[in-house]
Amino acid sequence: MADFFEILMIVSFGASWPMNVVKSYRARTAKGKSLGFLCLIFFGYIAGITSKLINEAYMQSFASKWYVLFFYVLNLIMVGADLCLYIRNKRLDREAEKCEA
Repeated sequence: MADFFEILMIVSFGASWPMNVVKSYRARTAKGKSLGFLCLIFFGYIAGITSKLINEAYMQSFASKWYVLFFYVLNLIMVGADLCLYIRNKRLDREAEKCEA
């Protein structure tokens, strides 16, 4: 039952990331985004994945519970994509500022 609630939490968090990535892509600006927040979330997912990989009980049941780790990795990829878009958008912001000046 604990796995179910963990998956529910991860899916709930993860449901917003694809929409956020699309919004970042379309917005073409880093304004309103926080690099610190994105890095903290990214680090949190790495810590969650590491926790699963060093948990002996989880690893012994990995064949039947692989999907839990899958959602952690999927969310990490989404946050990573948003981080890449933040960097791109920050560069676009700097270029736009130069054009305005």
